[in-house]
Amino acid sequence: MPRPAIEVADILRGLGPALRDGLSRDQHRAVNAILSCRTAALGGHVSRCEDCGTMDVAYNSCRNRHCPRCQAAASYEWLEARRRDLLPVAYYHVVFTLPAPLARVAFQNKRMVYDALFKAVSETLMTIGADPKHLGAKLGATLVLHTWGSAMTHHPHIHGVVPGGGLAPDGKRWVDCRRGFFLPVRVLSRLFRRLMCERLASLQAAGKLGFHGDLSPLADPEAFARLLKSQRRRDWVVYAKRPFAGPDQVLAYLARYTHRIAISNSRITAYDGQRVTFRVKDYRKQGETRYGVMTLAASEFARRFLQHVLPDGLHRIRHVGLLANTQRRAAIAQARSLLADRISPPEPPPEPTPAQEVPAPGPAPCPCCGGRMILVERVTPAAQLSRRPQARMDSS
Repeated sequence: MPRPAIEVADILRGLGPALRDGLSRDQHRAVNAILSCRTAALGGHVSRCEDCGTMDVAYNSCRNRHCPRCQAAASYEWLEARRRDLLPVAYYHVVFTLPAPLARVAFQNKRMVYDALFKAVSETLMTIGADPKHLGAKLGATLVLHTWGSAMTHHPHIHGVVPGGGLAPDGKRWVDCRRGFFLPVRVLSRLFRRLMCERLASLQAAGKLGFHGDLSPLADPEAFARLLKSQRRRDWVVYAKRPFAGPDQVLAYLARYTHRIAISNSRITAYDGQRVTFRVKDYRKQGETRYGVMTLAASEFARRFLQHVLPDGLHRIRHVGLLANTQRRAAIAQARSLLADRISPPEPPPEPTPAQEVPAPGPAPCPCCGGRMILVERVTPAAQLSRRPQARMDSS
């Protein structure tokens, strides 16, 4: 795949030392990784074509989860694991959004509030799913945290991909959702609102939330209680889309959402050293009118991009219920046995013949003639290079 004409790394590099002012430790790490990705700083290898002698240098990737260059490979590896977990049932897409006033609290307390958001969403789905009035079964879900809107503004919300049904309490049957209907979003919204407000109140009471700048007044317990009270009176945005058409559509959706970052390199259309233009989408509009472009000063572009760097160790993809890591293998096997009549038998593999040999996968062919590339040298990462001692000058 050809390198995009403009990359996030180009913009960050163009800002020079001024970019580093005021960054957190996690943001510093992300910047360092993005700037060094696929450069000599991380090392790599040199290959030569056996036929035409063309030389090719390939540098290593940083594999940082915020790097626009590294997400495609990470997404592919992750999706291959998820493919094995798919069940022969309808899948639904649900979204839980944190209201703007509480999103500001989350921005100053990312680790605590994002974790609380995951737990509130998980408990909401599991509780309503288990309620006999709605489904009466144990659900499973894959939850993905996004913290941005199309213009890279702060907009924390969780996307969930949920099988349309679950295991009955006795574990002896599979309970399907109503056709084309997951769970009532109004009920989900109200429980999500209550659980999230309760978790925030507990965090504040335990002194685990910090408030700075114009949010400093919220350090007063009464002021924070008034904020939560005002949010309990409003409707919280929860919506469920119609079910996916099939397993391939589920995987295509997961490929777009699980390893997405605030902006991809492909969305950047222009950069003149001072200003950045990129494509945006206004979800409030319909048709072609929802697509447009936005231009920002490079410093503002970098600020918006880096505000979505997550605290180190905070997982932005989580599996809950039946799909939780501690029970997924057994739960998937149990569900498959109960849904055996819906699983199409796999096509038998073709009979191998003695004359046929499957070639082992090898390196990419020569970009010039298609010949075989052979490794001739490894490039040592710059950080591992030892400085050569300066030669001593003999005094005369």
